[in-house]
Amino acid sequence: MEHFFGEEWEIVPAGGATGEAYFAQFEQQRLFLKRNSSPFLAVLSAEGIVPKLVWTKRMENGDVVTAQQWLNGRELKAADMYDERVAKLLNKIHSSKPLLAMLMRIGKPPLQPESLLNMVNTQLDPSLRHHDYVQKGLQFLHTSIEQIDCEEVTVCHCDVNHNNWLLTEDNQLYLIDWDGAMIADPAIDLGMLLYWYIPEDQWEEWVQRYGLQLTDQLRLRMKWYVIAQTLHFIQWHKSKERYSEMDKWIEFLTAVLD
Repeated sequence: MEHFFGEEWEIVPAGGATGEAYFAQFEQQRLFLKRNSSPFLAVLSAEGIVPKLVWTKRMENGDVVTAQQWLNGRELKAADMYDERVAKLLNKIHSSKPLLAMLMRIGKPPLQPESLLNMVNTQLDPSLRHHDYVQKGLQFLHTSIEQIDCEEVTVCHCDVNHNNWLLTEDNQLYLIDWDGAMIADPAIDLGMLLYWYIPEDQWEEWVQRYGLQLTDQLRLRMKWYVIAQTLHFIQWHKSKERYSEMDKWIEFLTAVLD
């Protein structure tokens, strides 16, 4: 990356799971760089969902590097997730026709409940299947899958953790890190956000801010996707031998099912 920019640029890793992101600075120029980022970053930028895309360049080895504005700001805290701006931005994302058109154009198939359940079934280690609440979770997914029907799929971020929300110094809110985006039931995003951050007695008000009514059907869809995603995360952390994180997700699964 240094060779690509020149020695005058200061380039440091930005962290993250993939190791593909960097901060770059030269005098007053400051950029956030990413190697092989999501191909619909330009649309996200145009929609005002991520910081502005400055340029895209192809390197000699074939990798594509994108540069975005490096903005001063902070990640949201867990308590910030009740903020009306979070609900409004998530609704804007789920309602965006340009985002949906771009993901469809690059061949992203809609995620169906059956496919997600099959993935979870295929991934789970036999040792995990013996856990009481993992069994309960799988049973819930199987018995209620016929009721998980969504008329309209949208672009979903699929990782609405508070660490992925950026609030800048000039009070602009962005949702970043789009590598896991899918076309799916918006209940995938809504469920995880509400179960993780919002007390249940405030769900109805939060969902109204988002622009929906909290129906029994929406509740069921959110619970279904939360359980499916949680089983996936339990298995993922086990495969990485991150047992303390795995136990936290099992504890979360227990709370959801109880």
